[in-house]
Amino acid sequence: MLILTGCSASAPTAGHSAPATSKLPGATAAGTSTPTAVAPAAGTSTTAAGTGALSLVVEPDDDYRSTDQLIAAAHHTIDMTMYELADTQTQALLIAARQRGVAIRVVVDQADSGASVNQSAYGQLQGAGVPVRWAPDGVIFHQKTITVDGAVSAIMSGNLTSQYYGTTRDFVVMDRAPAAVAAIEAVFADDWDGRPITGGATPDGLVWSPGAEPALVGLIDAAHRSVSVENEEMDSTPIVSALEAAGLRGVLVEVTMTANSEWDTAFAALTGAGVRVATYPDSPSALYIHAKAIVVDGSTAFVGSQNFSTSSLDDNRELGLVTGDHAVVGSLAQTLAGDFAGATPFAGGPAAATTTAPPPTPQPSSAQGAAPRPAGTACLIDSEGKCYQADEYCPAARRGQTVEGADGPITCVDVDGWRWEPAG
Repeated sequence: MLILTGCSASAPTAGHSAPATSKLPGATAAGTSTPTAVAPAAGTSTTAAGTGALSLVVEPDDDYRSTDQLIAAAHHTIDMTMYELADTQTQALLIAARQRGVAIRVVVDQADSGASVNQSAYGQLQGAGVPVRWAPDGVIFHQKTITVDGAVSAIMSGNLTSQYYGTTRDFVVMDRAPAAVAAIEAVFADDWDGRPITGGATPDGLVWSPGAEPALVGLIDAAHRSVSVENEEMDSTPIVSALEAAGLRGVLVEVTMTANSEWDTAFAALTGAGVRVATYPDSPSALYIHAKAIVVDGSTAFVGSQNFSTSSLDDNRELGLVTGDHAVVGSLAQTLAGDFAGATPFAGGPAAATTTAPPPTPQPSSAQGAAPRPAGTACLIDSEGKCYQADEYCPAARRGQTVEGADGPITCVDVDGWRWEPAG
C-alpha cells in the first residue's frame, strides 16, 4: 500500500438534484433540521497521530492497488457506495469475494452519469449473485466509499473508473477509527434500505453532504497562515468568498485545478484578492485535477468526494473527512505543493501589477470601500473592481510592495496582520 501522495477518475457533478433525505448518526429527529457537517477547529486532530487509524493513498501513484487489496482481504463483509464503477478488476474481485462467502452490498449512482456508466458493472455483479442496487433516482450519489469487515473504510475522492487511473490526481484515506467506520456503516444501511436521511453531524471528523458547506467554509475561515486547495470545480459562492477573504487578510492561499473556462470568473476574483491560482491544461497528456482536498496551516486537512459546487455541497450524497493526523496532513500538503509548482499560473484575472499610466487624481474613499476608478487609471483593483485603500487587508502576493491606492501610494506592511498603509 502506498501512503504518500497521487491521481484518479474524473466525474463532475454537473447539474442540481433534489436534496437527499437520510438520517446521519447524531442527527436530530426526522424533519427537524437541515443537513449540517462539523469540522474540527484548525490544528485539532480527530485521531491520534501515529496510531495507524488513518493512512493516505495517493493516485495515480498507487494505481488503485490499495483498494484492490482491501477488497481481496475481506473476510466477512464489503459495503460499497460508488458514483462510477467501471473497472473489470474491481468487479472480478467483488465476485470472487462473494464466491468465498463474503456478504456484499453495492450501491451505485443512477441519477447523473451513473445510469450509463454503471450499467455494465451492475449487470455483471447482479448476474454473478452480488447484491447490487441503484441509488434512489433523483439524488446524485457522488460518494465513493468501500467499507470492509466493519473495520476499515476507504474514503475516496476518485471513482473506480479504470480508464482515468493513469492520469488523474485523487486521494484515498483509509480510516480505521471505530466511531467513523460505524457512522459510515449506519448511513450505508439507511441508503441500502431506502430510509430517509434528514441530515446531522457526526463527531468523528466525517463531513457529509447534503450540508457540507459550513464545515468547509469554516475550515478555510480558520486559516491563519496558509490554505492549499485542489478541486475539480469552483462554483460555490461561499467557498470562493472564503478563499478571497483568506487572501485579503494576508493568508497565503494556493489553488490548483484543471483549466476550465467555467471557473475563469471565480479565478479572476480569487487572483484579485491575492490568491495564487495555477492550472493544468485539460488535455490527455496533462495531470487531471479531480481531487477534492484542503490543507490549512499545515496542520488540518480535508479529503473527500465534495466538489466546490452548490449541488455537491448541498444536494448530493457525498462523504469526506477532516483530520489533523500529522502523517496524512504532511503527505497531502507535500503533494499539493508539488502539483501547484508544476502548474501554470492563471493569467486571466485582473492585472497583477500597477500600470505605467500617470498617477490619477486622488479619489475620496467611502465607508463602503475604495472609490471606483475610471478605466485606464493606475490604481490596484480589488476583487470588487475598486481601488485598494489604506487600512484594508492586502493580498499575500503584495507583501512589502508599494502600489497606487484610492488616495495615493500605499504599502503592504505587517501591522497586526498584513494591511495597506500610506506609503512614506
